[in-house]
Amino acid sequence: MSEHKIKVLIWDLDNTLWDGVLLEDKSVSLKPGVKDVIKELDRRGILQSIASKNAHDDAMAKLKEFSLDEYFLYPQINWNSKSESVDTITKSINVGIDTIAFIDDQPFEREEVAFVHKDVLCLEDSEALSLLERPEFMPRFVTADSKNRRLMYMNDIERNKQEESFSGPADKFLATLDLKMTLSPASEEDLKRAEELTQRTHQLNTTGYTYNYDELREFVESDDHDLLIASLSDKYGTYGKIGLCLVERGQKFWTLKLLLMSCRVMSRGVGTVMINHLISEANKAGVTLRAEFVQTDRNRMMFITYRLGNFEIIDQDGDKYMLENNCQNVAETPAYVSLNVVRNERVDLVEAV
Repeated sequence: MSEHKIKVLIWDLDNTLWDGVLLEDKSVSLKPGVKDVIKELDRRGILQSIASKNAHDDAMAKLKEFSLDEYFLYPQINWNSKSESVDTITKSINVGIDTIAFIDDQPFEREEVAFVHKDVLCLEDSEALSLLERPEFMPRFVTADSKNRRLMYMNDIERNKQEESFSGPADKFLATLDLKMTLSPASEEDLKRAEELTQRTHQLNTTGYTYNYDELREFVESDDHDLLIASLSDKYGTYGKIGLCLVERGQKFWTLKLLLMSCRVMSRGVGTVMINHLISEANKAGVTLRAEFVQTDRNRMMFITYRLGNFEIIDQDGDKYMLENNCQNVAETPAYVSLNVVRNERVDLVEAV
């Protein structure tokens, strides 16, 4: 898609989200129409947070009074610079800085953020009511995952708290989560989310390619391609549809044209599970598995994933690589996750023991 899309909007509070300065007047009131904007952005799957120089407890109490406190992830209400707060939020949510927008009534604060973070979209408070009409805030589709995105991130916050307090190896913690992964051919109703994944996922994307709904539908209808979509859940709830892979099947080898996954599941080993499944399927078909990789400024982790998965480089042209796995060594599914593989409308349960 041509328009630059915003994933996170960061609000100032005083004279931006509400009229007045909270430290001077405890009876501040919401600006007309702002609550509707917040709710609609949330419905569209655009996450929201706060960067405000204020007394934390007083500000959160006021947001709760307005029934808005749950709409904001990782709110930074303190006396730090706004650029520092923006940086903290960006890293906590784990998105690119170029997907962030910041709205504030003070020119100094906007300029300070713009100076430190040149890729952040900085907006004046007067623009708040027109946000819903801006192309940056208009996803092409609003999927079930979009509508639940904030709730899924809130589940992530709880998981992260438990992980931080857990003492022991990472796989032991993962074993406590009761992870269940489903890998299935993308259906017609999955294509909107599949397009969204290719448009939104840059860090954990093997090629950086993006595909629209119609292009993805052609792959689904093709006899020579498999478009697989992955979903994940655990005891805290669903992560949603979090991964996508596109395989082109040939007689002598299959080519993995695209592999991507949401940054929210980076530490869950989802990519390795998907790759291991494809290696197993290629082994059964008596072919080798090749993988295209296009290096970007963000996706080195995916190259490392391929190399650790015994993929060897067989060709390189600048930042474009072709890798190959002979599929002779098939790894088992990690013991901490159960994998459901959907084939032809039936489910084969592959559960590690």
